Amino acid sequence: MTANYTFIYDGECPFCNHFAELLEIKSKITNIKILDGRKNLTLINSLLEKGYDLDKGAILLKDENIYHGADAINTICKQISNPSSSLLLLLSKVFRSNKRTKLIFPLLVRARRFALISRGISTSLV
Repeated sequence: MTANYTFIYDGECPFCNHFAELLEIKSKITNIKILDGRKNLTLINSLLEKGYDLDKGAILLKDENIYHGADAINTICKQISNPSSSLLLLLSKVFRSNKRTKLIFPLLVRARRFALISRGISTSLV
């Protein structure tokens, strides 16, 4: 049985936005839904109540399981095979390693915050 995925990201973050777009268009994952967290605040609030803060990283729903931050990126990158984008191929190879993902991910969160603050956009979604 094939798993169903929902990838939730911050639509105001240029990096998150580009990654989500690549996932949707170039990843060849057919059973994935991509959601902008800023446009789905009811879902974001329910996830926040469970301890999953989109401000601290993307969220991946895989059937009944919830992955957050580095775990979300690592889990979805393991599903990517033969993407039609060289950037997505590179990202999937880098973030397929759990160790590398956990090492690099805090830098991505800081880059997101910097990008949002420099654009005058709140880093918090709720």
